[in-house]
Amino acid sequence: MNDALTAEVLRNALVVAAEEAGIVVVRSAYSTFIVEGSDASAAILDAGGRLIAHSMATTLMNSMALKVALPELVKDIPLATMRPGDVYVLNDAYRGGVHTNDLLVYRPVFTMGTPAYFAATMIHVSDLGGLSAGGMAPLATDVYLEGLQLPPVRLATADGLEPAVEAILRANSRTPDKVMGDVRALIAGTAVAATRIDALVREYGETGLRAGIDAYLDYTETRTRAALATLPPGRHQASYSIDDDGMNPDKPHHIRVSITLDTGQGGPAGAGRVVVDFAGTDPQVPAAINASASQSLAAAVFAVRCFLDPTIPMNDGCLRAIDVRLPPGSLLDARSPYPCGGRYVPIYAAIEAVFQALSDAVPERAIAASGILQPFSIASVAAPYWIHLAYDFGGVGARPGLDGPDATGVHFGVGRNSVPQVEPVEGRCPLVVESIETIPDSGGPGRHRGGLGSRTVYRFLADCHVTTRGDRLRLAPPGRDGGLPGRLGGFFKRRLDGSIERLASKVNNVRFATGEAFIVETTGGGGIGPPRERDPALLEADVEAGYVTPQGAAEGYGLPLRSGRPDRR
Repeated sequence: MNDALTAEVLRNALVVAAEEAGIVVVRSAYSTFIVEGSDASAAILDAGGRLIAHSMATTLMNSMALKVALPELVKDIPLATMRPGDVYVLNDAYRGGVHTNDLLVYRPVFTMGTPAYFAATMIHVSDLGGLSAGGMAPLATDVYLEGLQLPPVRLATADGLEPAVEAILRANSRTPDKVMGDVRALIAGTAVAATRIDALVREYGETGLRAGIDAYLDYTETRTRAALATLPPGRHQASYSIDDDGMNPDKPHHIRVSITLDTGQGGPAGAGRVVVDFAGTDPQVPAAINASASQSLAAAVFAVRCFLDPTIPMNDGCLRAIDVRLPPGSLLDARSPYPCGGRYVPIYAAIEAVFQALSDAVPERAIAASGILQPFSIASVAAPYWIHLAYDFGGVGARPGLDGPDATGVHFGVGRNSVPQVEPVEGRCPLVVESIETIPDSGGPGRHRGGLGSRTVYRFLADCHVTTRGDRLRLAPPGRDGGLPGRLGGFFKRRLDGSIERLASKVNNVRFATGEAFIVETTGGGGIGPPRERDPALLEADVEAGYVTPQGAAEGYGLPLRSGRPDRR
């Protein structure tokens, strides 16, 4: 039998099961960001907590949460007490979760009367309390300000929702009907995935499916180790700074990492392994720039996988070759009651630190630092509540031989589409999206240019609150090998008289009046290589296309202008 072929067939069957579950969640949910942004996750795990497969739209930050949290669920609710039709939920960041608005939902799948697998779904529901609507609390000083915390509890049985849990969720939400619509969508997704797993059990048999999954995970481990073995052995260190914590605007915080690549006989399935050690990272702070362990694990695994063969499946087999070490009580492994809602900030810094360390190890695959996503929420000031959650993306850093992609960010923490389309947002919320455009000259100059940031303008048709959680808006993403930093973005308020006020990167419930506008500008990516070494034809094409202005060509690339174009004479 062709083991690789068998593994691939089974992998696709499992991924399709998770993918169908995610689609059901998106089509059934009530929240705008889920319905229009397709930001839903689904995964298949076994009762031992191994990640078997996840949907194509699922991000590592979500699948790692579903993996890390499952043993915590089983610890509180033993497998022997579970019954067919039961569904469970939790959101505890200190037990594998993400933050309070991300609900992790599990349905056991039984074989021979015992839970053998779990179908799991996860989305950011519309609202579960906290300092601001939609789960954004950038100025939270403890977890209690971020919203309702749920330990592992039974959410539903074969007879329907648990009335007491539904009552608790409704009582803690500004948008109770939307939340319950989202919850029912999560439950429906697990039902679909469970049905598909049942079908695989019938097709392969209980023993056959288990053996096939074991072989599939071993196959993934072998490929991961083989890919790691191609990287040069050695130890590399890097760090990345966080602008501020929102409370002390002039105090940066730091993520530090040491990467050790080992091509010796480091594992049972092959040679390669990597240790990603974040020792030296700054301690947790009473501000929303901490992350839970599951999120930091995801960041490290994602960053390493960016330097490996992209066709390697993502499952527990991959994780066996990547040893991630997180200092307890640090920005990357926060403990109660330190807030975790701002996890994007430290985990993107962790990703960047790993990128730079591995760029030193494998310079032909290097990447300059990137602008990142800038999350924000827009919400009504009073009931009846409406909420718009969104992210805008910065430019990606340049790579050897390639300019950075524009306004896409390092695509790690979001779903299939991630940014909702304009028309549905305008139809659901009292606002007008006046413009969306890339920002000329925002990509860091270099032999290869950093990706451009973007500018989006929202004009409000009703009074509202705006909450932001940005970073890389004070400390620009640096270039590499002589490349220059990307241009800083920011959040801005355009008043009725046309004057512009720059907002802090992390603000909570800033009031905007009807007719005022909110402007989101994202940061560009860093360049790579000296700007004077850029191909003149590429620079001229940039000017023609509007990516670089004539003035930007002169100032950023050190070239005089002739007839509005760069002149190398």
